[in-house]
Amino acid sequence: MTEISTLYYVQGETQEAIANRLGHSRVRIGRLLKRAQAEGIVDVRVRLHPAVSVEIEQELKRRFGLRRALIALDNADPDVQRSSVASLVADHLSRSLTDGQIVAVGMGRNVAAVADNVFLAESLKVSFVCAIGGSLRAGEHMNPDHICRRLASRFGGDSETLYAPALVQSGELRDALYENSTVRQTLDRARRADTALIGVGDVSEDSNMVRMGWFSAQEIAEARLSGTVGDMMGYDFIDIHGKPSATQMQGRVVGLNIQDLTRIPDVIAIASENTKAVGILGALRTGVIDTLATSVTNAHTILRLDEATKGEVRA
Repeated sequence: MTEISTLYYVQGETQEAIANRLGHSRVRIGRLLKRAQAEGIVDVRVRLHPAVSVEIEQELKRRFGLRRALIALDNADPDVQRSSVASLVADHLSRSLTDGQIVAVGMGRNVAAVADNVFLAESLKVSFVCAIGGSLRAGEHMNPDHICRRLASRFGGDSETLYAPALVQSGELRDALYENSTVRQTLDRARRADTALIGVGDVSEDSNMVRMGWFSAQEIAEARLSGTVGDMMGYDFIDIHGKPSATQMQGRVVGLNIQDLTRIPDVIAIASENTKAVGILGALRTGVIDTLATSVTNAHTILRLDEATKGEVRA
């Protein structure tokens, strides 16, 4: 597959010429090329034209004080869209990370997709540390521990698990867990991270928080009525102005908080779904995000929403 892919994608030979050269049928060559993409031997990516991406990026940077915006082309397939956004983050990490650095890692499908899109020629000695506890209902693929392990495997670094549940019954129990030496040690290391990978959640009855059983649909509905538009990595529910929202769901997640994120040099927020534009706007207005990775549609929607709501009185 590597030989065929090199001939086709690098040297520009036709499938028919490769088939004749290697003694295979043209159909078999086509199948092997598809398999090479599926197994990660070939990484085909389509990017925005620079004139378009630069204009959007500059406007987002100007409005929200971002250091960079990673904007992916729109795709109707949510899995393809998620992969497209994640691949931009993977490229950014591959270029920016250096030996000895620490990456604090959140949970969720968008963060998990980053590991699937890492193609690195040389290994890096980078530590990936869980920035939030785990959840049995989230499934292995979406848990920060599993994501950290996969990222460490792709980059060649190491991972550290946060041995605590992501969600507890009360703020008092969360505070008690913070006093545990094992939990405190891992969170302290996450706080010293050079980079953080976080997702932005939307507040809807179909959100991951409801599917995982963290909160009921009624609690979500009440949170929306109180002005909650999203969350950052499962903690710190926010309103559209980036302020903490008044909801009983607040303060029950074991992990880093917004104050912790302000001390991390590169906080990367990843959100591919078009349902998350309002939540992303609220997250951007917290002022803690340095890098935004999202879709073209989200980028335009965020800018329009910001224009429409910037004159409102903030709490």
